[in-house]
Amino acid sequence: MIFQNKRKIINDPVFGFITIPNELIFDIIEHPYFQRLRRIKQLGLSYLVYPGALHTRFNHSIGTIHLMKQAVDSLRIKGHDISDDEENAVVMAILLHDIGHCPYSHTLENFFIKDMTHEDLTNIFIDKLNVHYNGALTLAGDIYKNVYNKKFLHKLVSGQLDLDRLDYLKRDSFYTGVAEGAINCDRIIKMLDVVDDNIVVEAKGIYSIENFIVARRLMYWQVYLHKTVLSAENMLINILKRAKYLAKNNFNLFATPALKLFLVNDITKSDFINNDKLIDNFALLDDYDIYTSIKVWCNSTDKVLSILSRNLVNRKLFRTEIRDFVFDSEYISNIKKKVKQEYKINDFDADFFVFTDEVKNSAYNPKTDKINILYKTGEVVDVSEASDQLNVSVLSKTVRKYFLCYPKLIAQ
Repeated sequence: MIFQNKRKIINDPVFGFITIPNELIFDIIEHPYFQRLRRIKQLGLSYLVYPGALHTRFNHSIGTIHLMKQAVDSLRIKGHDISDDEENAVVMAILLHDIGHCPYSHTLENFFIKDMTHEDLTNIFIDKLNVHYNGALTLAGDIYKNVYNKKFLHKLVSGQLDLDRLDYLKRDSFYTGVAEGAINCDRIIKMLDVVDDNIVVEAKGIYSIENFIVARRLMYWQVYLHKTVLSAENMLINILKRAKYLAKNNFNLFATPALKLFLVNDITKSDFINNDKLIDNFALLDDYDIYTSIKVWCNSTDKVLSILSRNLVNRKLFRTEIRDFVFDSEYISNIKKKVKQEYKINDFDADFFVFTDEVKNSAYNPKTDKINILYKTGEVVDVSEASDQLNVSVLSKTVRKYFLCYPKLIAQ
């Protein structure tokens, strides 16, 4: 295959000028599968709390290739053998790591296709692109799937200290204005090393790692799990659940063609894997399909769908209560009773207006993957043991909180 495009430079507000490494990578960026990421917000509905949070998965993915190039250069300087083919492959792997995201990113994960994560979808898109480009992405796919013999390359793409996390923390902090999430990507990358095929961090970089762990924890509570964001995202989920319920019961429901297929049908993982048309249809689905449909649903003849849609479009978000313990069933029941009276609806419909769930925050999880610190002696120690300034073991514990959402007009 002949690649017609020349190298390009993208002006990124976070990292400055980012050079696209070669023609193949630029052609992949230009492909409709990847261009779709321009139409998927990185932080879902967080812009309803932080007005600047309008950046996209496209912005983020471009940022990660910049960081990956830096990481490869840094590891090569330290004597680690990374061939040109491996460099191109790991750059392509990080570029494509989010290509399988649903509209509004994590908010609608598993809604459209049961038991299928965005990583599963990414695998499918990489395989399809590999066929399109005559096998040019085989090595990138192997690195992404962690079947390549140099395991440390996969850790740069997916791990506790991967370049995905480095970019999204710095980028999300920048666009939301939450300064507590700022991290020093340059310093962390320059401290990376490889021992026994694993990514480690030189001991002199430990304070940057401590800051990274704290920043991640703060960003989760202040941005990703902000109580108003939880309200908005769960309202969006309930709007689509209501729309799906109506569509499956032959209600005359407007929806864009890309969205309607997933509302009318219960699509499973096996359906998706074995049907190329479903894959192509999913590749047309983005934030605009969802929001366009919700704007029309504001005037739906279905009371529940119209009220929920109007509330979201006009930012009349539900009140959110957050506690450290499960909400009492009687307390929830009393709220539902008031909602039923207010809107003159039944028990089934009231569940769309009153809902409870839990959220979890674990800034560092050494059980799944470790951030290892390398001392000059050659000793490698987990960061939770190496840190003398921060109780990382406390930060590694999973914190659970429970939330309850309901319309603000319901007096307590």
